[in-house]
Parts: sequence; C-alpha cells; structure tokens
Amino acid sequence: MADNRRWWALVVIALAQLMVVLDMTIVNIALPSAQAALHMSDGNRQWVITAYTLAFGGLLLLGGRVADLVGRRNTFVIGLLGFAAASALGGAAVNSGMLFGARALQGVFAALLAPSALSLLATTFTDPKDRGKAFGIFGAIIGAGAAVGLLAGGFLTQYLNWRWCLYVNVPIALVAFFGALALLAPGERHPGGHLDVPGALFGSAGMLSLVYGFSEAESRSWHDGLVLTLLAGGVVLLAAFGLWQTRARVPLLPMSVVKDRQRVGAFLTTLLVTIGMFGVFLFLTYYMQGVLGYSPVKTGVAYLPITAGMIVGSTQIAARGLNKVPPRMLMVPGLLVAAGALAIIAQVGTEPAYASHILPGMLMLGLGMGTAMMTSVSLATGSVAPRDSGAASATFNTAQQVGGSIGTALLNTIAATVTARYLTAHAGPGVNPRSLQAEATVHGFNVATWWAMGSLLLAATIAGVVVNADRAPTPQTAQERTPEPVDTAS
Repeated sequence: MADNRRWWALVVIALAQLMVVLDMTIVNIALPSAQAALHMSDGNRQWVITAYTLAFGGLLLLGGRVADLVGRRNTFVIGLLGFAAASALGGAAVNSGMLFGARALQGVFAALLAPSALSLLATTFTDPKDRGKAFGIFGAIIGAGAAVGLLAGGFLTQYLNWRWCLYVNVPIALVAFFGALALLAPGERHPGGHLDVPGALFGSAGMLSLVYGFSEAESRSWHDGLVLTLLAGGVVLLAAFGLWQTRARVPLLPMSVVKDRQRVGAFLTTLLVTIGMFGVFLFLTYYMQGVLGYSPVKTGVAYLPITAGMIVGSTQIAARGLNKVPPRMLMVPGLLVAAGALAIIAQVGTEPAYASHILPGMLMLGLGMGTAMMTSVSLATGSVAPRDSGAASATFNTAQQVGGSIGTALLNTIAATVTARYLTAHAGPGVNPRSLQAEATVHGFNVATWWAMGSLLLAATIAGVVVNADRAPTPQTAQERTPEPVDTAS
C-alpha cells in the first residue's frame, strides 16, 4: 500500500474506533436524562452500558474469527452499517427494554467492527518506527474521540435531546463506510476455515450468566439462590469454553494466541483495568450531575482533563518509549499513577470537590491510562501470525468489553448496596432526607471506587510479573517465525 494511502487508511480505521468510543462517552453523559425519560430504576440503569459491553465482549472472538475467514474489510464495513442502524433504533426507543435491545444490537455489530479495525491497523503498519507512530496517532484520535463524545453528549443532551447522542453515530458510520471502500485493501481471506459456534455459545452464555448474576445481587443479596446459581453457572460455562477451545477444529481462541506470555499479560492487565474504570466513569457522571448539580454540558467539559492526559500518555510517553524501554516500564508506572488517581477521587464528599480531588485525579487517570493501555495494545497485537490477527485483536477487545461488563455490573451493585445500608443505618428523626440521600450516594460511590483502585493495583502487579519482554514485539517477528508453506505439488 502506498505510504500516503496507508496513513489515510489509518484515518478511516481510527474514525470507526472513534465512533465506538464516542458512543460510550456520549451515553455516559446522556444516561441520567435517559433514565428519567424512560423511568429506569437505579438497579437497571447500568444495563444501558452493560447490554452493549456484554454483547460486544461475548461475540468479539466470533467476530474476530469471521474477519479472518471472510476478509477484514468486509466485516469492517458490515459492522459500520449495522452499528449505524442499531444506533438509530436506540435513538427512537420508546421504553427501557427497546433501548437495552438496541444497545445490545450495537454491541453485536461492534463485535464485527472492532477486531477488524485493530487487525487492519496491526497488519497495515508492520515497520517498528511507523508502528509506534501509528499506534500513538490511533491513541490520540481515540482520546480526542472521548473528548468529542463528552462535549457532544453534553451539548446534545442539554440543547436537543438525549436521543441525539445515539443518532449522531449514523453520519459518522457512513463517512467511515465510504472511506473504507475507497482506501482499505480487501484483506486476506481463509474461506476454507470453520466458525466455532459451540465456542461462541459457551463463551457468550458464560459471560451473560456472570454479569446478570452480579447485577441481580443488588436487589436480591449475594446469598440469594438465583445469584449464586448464575455466578456458578457462568464459571462452569467459561470453563467449558476453555476446554472446548483446546479441542475445536478451528477454535475462536487459538492456543497460539494465548500461549505467548506477553499477550497473556496484556489481556489480563486490560481485563482488570476495565473492570475498575467503567464503573468509575459511571459514578463520576452521577456525582457531577446528581450531587454537584452540573448540567450535561458542564459535566462534559469537566471530563476533558482525562482526555488531555490520555493524549499525552499515548503519544508522548507510550509511542516514544515503545521501542526504547521494556513494555512493563511503561505499563506498571502508568497503572500505579491511575490507581493513585482513584485513591484521590474516592475521597470526595457532598461538598464541591472538583478542583481539589476530581481535577488532579482526572489528569493522573488519563496520563496513566494512556500510557499503559496503548502499550498493552501493541503487546496484544504484535508478534502474531497474520492468519490469527483477527483473533488476537478480538481477544484484546474481549478483555476490554468483558471487563467493562463485569466492572459496571459489579461496582454498580457494590455502590447501590453500600448506599442502601448507609441510608438504613443513618435514617432517623431530625435527619434531612435529601442530605442523607446525597451522603449515602457519595459514600456508595467512594467504596466502589476503592474496589476499582484495588483492581488497578492487581493489574499493575500482573504487568510487572508476567510481561518480561525487552521490547514490544511487532508483526515482523511473527512473519520471521512462521514457516513458509511446503509445496507438495512437485
């Protein structure tokens, strides 16, 4: 591919990924308005986030394998069009069930789109110098997308309607669609392959059972029979998925992808990071709008320091250091900085604390996350055989979305449970119900944020122990290791 064409292809790939990030941040800002409009309970509101991440994470491995079999550009453009249609359906939702369903449908098509995008990026830029630059630009665009989503979500919610936060995906998807047709190569296909449908069923059912169990714990308690059954069933199904992958003819998760120590470190780190982060973003939105009384626009502006930190971390630290220092020298400090940020945020009260706690916490969080996550992306997609590029990219995205699903459900349940207990313990004569509710809500958010910090500390420990490469691998390494096919015709 000509050099200029490659860089324009990067713009198209990043635009599609931007849409996914944009959708995530926009929905976070719009969620309080959508909850009020569609009469959702506090326990059910997390399904606006979880329905998307669960479908996304549960089907990503299947989507990655489809990309390898039928061509990455084909699945990329199908994902774009389907995502746009699901977004339009969600914008037109007349009740919470319709919105949850549309969000799940978005996740289905995102499961085709995301692994195609990441594997296209990984296979387009194989030279170490260009690869570091491309991943840095990719990270910066994603960071900018988060900023655009936060600001656009605020403006659209406040001045139009929360529904426009979903409708806005349609024009973005169409621009990326026509750009893909013009700029992206069709990609390698393996039509003789086989889709592992039983593996997809085991994996998706296992994740659904786990997340549903976590979400039901808030209303039923952790000792409820249904909750315990769902959690145990999820573990059993995921164990069956792992066993099946060792026996399937063409597994969704090839063993070559998970046998590499560096990729395993990247996958586990990403899983734990997103378990902690998705819930925290949800809490911060409700804290700023519900407790501090910020408007949607002000909330969007208040989130910008995270984006600034992410751009600096990904382009100025991770991209520059990727080929100069061992990956764990970027990942571990980045994760420790992010964990420190959560320790600051977890100490907010009902009084305004943006300048003293939220602002420094957001700057640190963005800087640490931008540094650690872009290094993880390179580890996850480097040194993998081209035929398994889609599966490796899908596994990384799966770790993100599965972590997001579990984290949102688990942390939301912890926050809601702690809030309810606080209300019960402190209610009494002469207590202002409104003040008590605010105090209880903030206390619940704080406790859940401490748990999120623990998840980041565990991620830092795993990155330090498991990731031991001297430098981040590149696809050229895989090409050197992969033997040429033997010509038996002669």
